[in-house]
Amino acid sequence: MNPRILILYAPLGGGHKSAAHALEKAFAQRGVRDVVVRDVLEFAGKVVQRAVVGSYTVSEKAPLLYKMFYESGDVSDPRWAEIKNLLRGQAQRPIFALKFDRFVKRLKPDIIIGTHFMPLEILLPLKRKGEIPAPLYEVITDFMVSSDWIQNGVDAYFVASEFTRDAMVARHVEPALIHVTGIPIQPEFAEPKPRDEARARVGLAGEQVITLLGSGIQSQRVRHVAEQLLKTKLRGTLVIVAGRNKELLEAIADLENGKTLRVLKLGFIDFMDDLIAASDVVITKAGGLTVSEILARGTPMIVIDPIPGQEEWNADFVSGSGAGIQLRIIETAPAATVALLSNPARLKAMRTLAKRVGRPRAAFEIVDTVLENFGQ
Repeated sequence: MNPRILILYAPLGGGHKSAAHALEKAFAQRGVRDVVVRDVLEFAGKVVQRAVVGSYTVSEKAPLLYKMFYESGDVSDPRWAEIKNLLRGQAQRPIFALKFDRFVKRLKPDIIIGTHFMPLEILLPLKRKGEIPAPLYEVITDFMVSSDWIQNGVDAYFVASEFTRDAMVARHVEPALIHVTGIPIQPEFAEPKPRDEARARVGLAGEQVITLLGSGIQSQRVRHVAEQLLKTKLRGTLVIVAGRNKELLEAIADLENGKTLRVLKLGFIDFMDDLIAASDVVITKAGGLTVSEILARGTPMIVIDPIPGQEEWNADFVSGSGAGIQLRIIETAPAATVALLSNPARLKAMRTLAKRVGRPRAAFEIVDTVLENFGQ
């Protein structure tokens, strides 16, 4: 029997959506094509959508305020965490229930997967009443877990690492419910990509490559780091990826090549995997999906400017595992880059450690477990 899969996410950062579509592709490669991917906020009004998404942007515009709210909501007592999440789910239901419940009941999925806790939290009251027979699976998209993710009634959790698993067990989650798979990234990351071949594909053959992922960082700070790197004696190419951040592209538009290091300025690209594989080091923020993609290619990281809360935890995982370094002050990134690239032995060790903790097949591991459970 070919199951019908419903994958739900919330657009709070790009990682949850990316993880959902990575799972969709992995299901397709396993021959399962009856897969529906939906944003839970589609079932709320425009006012609610703006309010929820706007609350997340506080993390970038007012990080200390976001940190205060984030940490105050992370309840350590598992009993209070369960009550808090139950009350929040009940409070959200009047906003979503009419359209969302109708959609789910009409679709009749055999399996429901959430890459954010919000949609599962809203559906769990129906699950408890027996109105939704499908199992509910939760995919945690960071390397640490706050109490928001722990939901009474979820059939299984898929987590990033043993570190994440241990943190959940410490919060009294039943160990049998936790599967250590990694965070689901695009299936193409499971295919080997030698660095020399990747460099040839992106037009950087034979060069040292430093990649700066700047789309989520304040534009003038990115420019400052780039200017200082271009003044060094490093040889090769500095690739700055602005993504869809037009303000950043404008801020770096007039940057010129250094004496030994040229600069390549890119907007949104569809060859990020090749670029990561081609890089000697990646300077980046610490989103769960971004970190997972870089680890999957075994590329050392310099983590800068993490958002308080989940990104700080992700950055701690990177530095704690030896796969990269974390900088508290972004202005030190150029000097750290020079020091790292001047030490080939350390760089090689970081590559080895990154590959050790990277999980390029995470999407397939989740899909295979879900399908195996369905077939039982």
